Amino acid sequence: MSDADTATGTLPPEGGFPVADGRATAAEVWRLSRGHRLKLVAVAALGIVSTAVDLIPAVAIGLLVDRVQDGTAGLGTVLTATAVMALSAVLGTAGTALTIVLGTRTYHTILAALRERLVERALTLPQHLVERAGTGDLISRSSDDVTAVADAAPAVIPVLTVTVFTIVVSLGGLTALEWPYAAALAVVLPVYAVALRWYHRAGPQAYRAERAAMSTRAQQILESQRGYETVLGFGLAEQRHRAVLTTSWAVALQSMRARTVQSMLSGRLNLGEFLSLAAVLVVGFVLIERGDSSVGGATTAMLLVLRLLGPLNQLLLVFDTLQSALASLSRMIGVLTVPDASEPTATAVSGTAMAGTAVAGTAVRLTDVTFSYDHGPLVLDDITLDLREHQHVAVVGASGAGKTTLAAVIAGIHPPNTGNVARPGHVAVITQEVHVFAGTVRANLTLAAPGATDRDIRAALDATGAAGLLARLPDGLDTVVGTGGHPLTDAQAQQLALARVLLADPELAVLDEATAEAGSADAQQLDRAVLAVLAGRAGLVIAHRLSQAASCDRIVVMEHGRIIESGTQDELVSAGGVYAGLWAAWVSGR
Repeated sequence: MSDADTATGTLPPEGGFPVADGRATAAEVWRLSRGHRLKLVAVAALGIVSTAVDLIPAVAIGLLVDRVQDGTAGLGTVLTATAVMALSAVLGTAGTALTIVLGTRTYHTILAALRERLVERALTLPQHLVERAGTGDLISRSSDDVTAVADAAPAVIPVLTVTVFTIVVSLGGLTALEWPYAAALAVVLPVYAVALRWYHRAGPQAYRAERAAMSTRAQQILESQRGYETVLGFGLAEQRHRAVLTTSWAVALQSMRARTVQSMLSGRLNLGEFLSLAAVLVVGFVLIERGDSSVGGATTAMLLVLRLLGPLNQLLLVFDTLQSALASLSRMIGVLTVPDASEPTATAVSGTAMAGTAVAGTAVRLTDVTFSYDHGPLVLDDITLDLREHQHVAVVGASGAGKTTLAAVIAGIHPPNTGNVARPGHVAVITQEVHVFAGTVRANLTLAAPGATDRDIRAALDATGAAGLLARLPDGLDTVVGTGGHPLTDAQAQQLALARVLLADPELAVLDEATAEAGSADAQQLDRAVLAVLAGRAGLVIAHRLSQAASCDRIVVMEHGRIIESGTQDELVSAGGVYAGLWAAWVSGR
């Protein structure tokens, strides 16, 4: 990345990630259906045939009525009609069941592909975008919304499959029988269209509001869980309880609103059903009176309409579930529509980022950089800093000086408000909050280097002073650690994280108080591990202990978001400035 390039990204709208519109949702579903379209065509063909077979009983009953009225029906006629109806019922049911099974399998295959894309995109989103939109919103989309779409399958697919094919076949059958019957039904269909149009306006709004309320509730619960110690320490339990309770009631109210919309739809469907039956009865009476239709023909028409009205009403009723699923689907695909940042990001190595290439000979260059969180006061103010290749720079300062923010901007986690940031193509970040993933030690270490051999892993552990750790683990590299696994101390977890960086072999390592959680007994060992990690590459160290800063090539002192001192250990101590005072206090306190 050149000097003119800036680490920027497109912020999502306030209140969460974007929601994909209908066109974007349809385009993504169509793309995901690639490779399954022949199956979908086969499902459609099988559904039409099965539905046509399923309508044979209505025709058979109509013919039987005419034979009875003519006095030509006998036991053979009744048995034949009964056998035909039984056979068609069996074949139609079997065909419909097979259609639903094939459709459901294809649906879940496509949904699985979408879920994989969603998780993949979520894991590569820049951290500042996730923080801006809210972690709870992202979790809700990858959990609640995925569940809503998956759970809709048993309710939607059977009804949708049967209804669409039944409408097509029934209208064709009515037209073939006597076109006035089809015309009578067609006249009433606008009632359903009006009901659907009304619901299309009211339904999505209700369900989007319900899903948004769920996201807000998820955010409140997540913040309460993550900040559990803070909540207890400051006596905020009751306040957090009220916040969760308030958002939960908001979910309940939005859910009641959605159910009210559903009830209003049911009333409109009942009206449409009444008008459909009345229209066909009146037309049948007129046609029979004029001799243009028989009683059997009218009976067949009524049975076809009755056969149609059931699935049609079910379709519009399940449209409630369908709308909810589509709202969730749009929210899921909305995450995929978040534009990539102008520079790529890498997979995490306890927080790894990748960016463009810096100026030759310079690992990092910051020029006139400013940064603030959500348009608040400046946390970084006019920062200009160069970090040469293979140079190790320590950043020190009081709490709140902007050290961690500087590290995040250099790593590409946060884009600057103004100014330019240039960095190498592979940057690894370790913070003091080191995460141990649930899995084996080997799996934890090869996250950053999938091709690493056991020999590479042991060499990295040895370099970070963690070789003895394997001897204490029951199954060596195959020992399961993390949640539910073998417990590790804070120092051991930090050793694993440092070994992971060695295996990743970045051009720039950013250590943000990476060993701050270590006790005094482990401090020297972890300091040596840090030096091993920094060897041969550029390094930025947010120093918790000044002994770490003293071992670096250069020290930068920050205060109120600005760099106030910069130089080597000896230069700063001799200058008698802020760092000299910090060093004197550190030496006397050891």
